Amino acid sequence: MFWAKLDKVALLCKVIFTKQTTHMKLRFKYTITFAACCLISAPYMAGCLGSAQNTSLKSIKITPEDNKEALINPGMGWVHHYYSGRTGNYGYYLAPSDSLDWFPGASVQYMRIPWAFVEPEEGKFNWQVLDTPAQRYIEKGKKLAIRINACEHWIPYATPQWLEKKACPGVRFTVRVGPDSKGACWEPDYLSPIFLESLEKLVKALAERYDGNENVAFIDIGTFGLWGEGHTGGSSKRSREYNIEAAKKQIDIYTRHFKKTLLCISDDVDGAVSQGPFPVLDYARSKGVSLRDDSIMVNKESGKRKPWYHAELAGKYWRDMPVIVEHEHYGLSKIRGAWSGELLQKAVEAYHCSYLSIHWWPEVFYKENKEAIENINLRLGYRLNLKEFSMPSELEIGEAFTAKFEWANAGVAPMYEGAWAAITLKDSSGGIVAVLVDDTLNMKDLPVAPKGRPKSVISKKSFSVAFLNPPEWFNEYTKTMEYREGAEFYGAPTVPATKAGVYEVYISVGTRDGTPKIALPLDLPDDGKRRYKVGEITLKAPKNPGLEVKTTKESPLSTMDYINGKKVRY
Repeated sequence: MFWAKLDKVALLCKVIFTKQTTHMKLRFKYTITFAACCLISAPYMAGCLGSAQNTSLKSIKITPEDNKEALINPGMGWVHHYYSGRTGNYGYYLAPSDSLDWFPGASVQYMRIPWAFVEPEEGKFNWQVLDTPAQRYIEKGKKLAIRINACEHWIPYATPQWLEKKACPGVRFTVRVGPDSKGACWEPDYLSPIFLESLEKLVKALAERYDGNENVAFIDIGTFGLWGEGHTGGSSKRSREYNIEAAKKQIDIYTRHFKKTLLCISDDVDGAVSQGPFPVLDYARSKGVSLRDDSIMVNKESGKRKPWYHAELAGKYWRDMPVIVEHEHYGLSKIRGAWSGELLQKAVEAYHCSYLSIHWWPEVFYKENKEAIENINLRLGYRLNLKEFSMPSELEIGEAFTAKFEWANAGVAPMYEGAWAAITLKDSSGGIVAVLVDDTLNMKDLPVAPKGRPKSVISKKSFSVAFLNPPEWFNEYTKTMEYREGAEFYGAPTVPATKAGVYEVYISVGTRDGTPKIALPLDLPDDGKRRYKVGEITLKAPKNPGLEVKTTKESPLSTMDYINGKKVRY
């Protein structure tokens, strides 16, 4: 009977094959007709093939393209210097309402500020210099990063003067000249017990506020050396042995107090152009401290001078932890002829960096580098591409089905924290009906590949929408709910409560419990919470429903209240 009906549909396609042989007519007739039936007459065929095939013919399937939009995601992005050592650069002229939403991909505000502004009096912390600008960005879902400096050349005491008054030894200096008894600035002795004791208290206070704080992207170990970059060659000119010892002591202090939030340290701590060995950086990496290049594109490539020196060193880091790259102050780099938007893009690829600085007035930097910024946003950090998704569009409640996901990471770095895909069903009021998490694929395991050649990973997971209460779990005594005066106990047939109907289907990526966290480059409707609509599903009542356990006239008296038919008093 089925093939007779199929022949009727074949007449619609017969003209296509008039120039073919009889053999070819026959072969193509059934091939094309079957495809036509699947596309045009699925409901009609369902009646012929039976309900067992119905689910397989009705499905949601999408193969979306990357929409090329900039994304704000945790663990990656452009880092704007709100304070850049000097307290007026480069956030001073931003209005309180300006959280750089207009700068695509700007996700972190960087607070590089002298210690004196944070603890102007011993033990009295001035947190508002960090909290006020930070909250402007936090409320938009963005984050902050912090470096406390202990030595600057624009302010005499980056380390608060009360430390010197406590008899902490130090050196007066003139920047790039070195120690100078008439120098305008003062650098502490980083190995002094007085300095180390006060630093420990500062770092402890910072950690109490910021360690494990989800609003913090990273903390710099920056209380050593000029500008916090880990070198003293332009200030007190300490010996290499001194610098190594002092830097390791600070690494120990920071890692003693920061157990959760990412720490990083400047590459300059082992020499701005050094090609090794790297005793301090290796020590820091052994303690989970990541790399920050401070800075690239300082000089135009010429002779032995290069735009950067430590991309190969970054190869020791980026597979396991985020790499942060800071470019030279944009204006200074331009004046020296060292700046190139194309070169900046190459640096992102070379370092596999997750964070990249906006080291200038943001409006100017964006206006003059739009094309480079747009290109970098397609590669910076991680970028999760949903290549394909499919699942049935019609199911019974409690019926097992398989969902297929195909994902790729189009960025230069892994997604270090990890995340999982979830399917969410919602009703017409936006209520959540089902959350189904694919815990077989952690997004951190997606491979990093060369530009334009992302490697896809396919994941398949079996689910059911709701769980049917199994009758076989119950004996004759428990198939009805016990009777208790004043009680209305109930064992539901489906867990959780799920009704037949038509529901919207969303895809998201986030925590293992199905909470969305990650923005995806999809041109699909979303619910405002990073769930993306991929279709609709019809849920039908189950043919074999779960057992409903409720109180009836035949219910036994609860032994909570009755023993041998006699009521028990509490």
